[in-house]
Amino acid sequence: MTVLLIGASRGIGYELGRQYREEGRRVVATARDERGLARLGELGCEAVPLDVTEAASAAGFGWRIDGERFEVVVYCAGLYGPRTAALEPPSMHDFDLVMHANVLGAMRILPVLQGLLAEGAKVAVLSSVMGSIGGRTGTSGWLYRASKAALNSVLKDVSLVLGPQGAVCVALHPGWVATDMGGPSAPLTPERSAADLRALLARLGPQDNGRFLNHDGSAIPW
Repeated sequence: MTVLLIGASRGIGYELGRQYREEGRRVVATARDERGLARLGELGCEAVPLDVTEAASAAGFGWRIDGERFEVVVYCAGLYGPRTAALEPPSMHDFDLVMHANVLGAMRILPVLQGLLAEGAKVAVLSSVMGSIGGRTGTSGWLYRASKAALNSVLKDVSLVLGPQGAVCVALHPGWVATDMGGPSAPLTPERSAADLRALLARLGPQDNGRFLNHDGSAIPW
């Protein structure tokens, strides 16, 4: 199995890389800087430079992976942005930073996968229950929420194109995880979340294409 992890230098992406490598899987993983690339290399991943917020970097990524056949792809890149509690308008800088990483990056990278997926490949974006509109009860981090709702829309469109080609495309909520983004009080460890996500990806079938799922496999309302 060959696994592609986009944005894997830290957090859940890094832990997915570690666990897949521990299983003996071949992992191609991206990071923005030399420090991140070095961390991935220490895991035994094939580390590839990529900054999803930069058009030139994203354009060059395609030729770096040309000829590959991926069984699993996970788009992990993302930023939280300002930790607002109410309807506090974001600055243009924060808006651009979060939307470029969480949404535009996925719109640049996921189309490149056409022709690079094995039959029955699993393609996932790391979304968040905070992006759910139907299940929403709070307003904290509303820029992050908006970006994840937009990412879910991107994934749904991708599923309509790649699904008929044999892929299974899903948006996944990894849980509230004790990472730099989730904070130390989060109830899930990165190890537990990544293990759940790997198990879920392994059991997905064609009937799951285009779904929004929790890390335990339960459905989340869009």
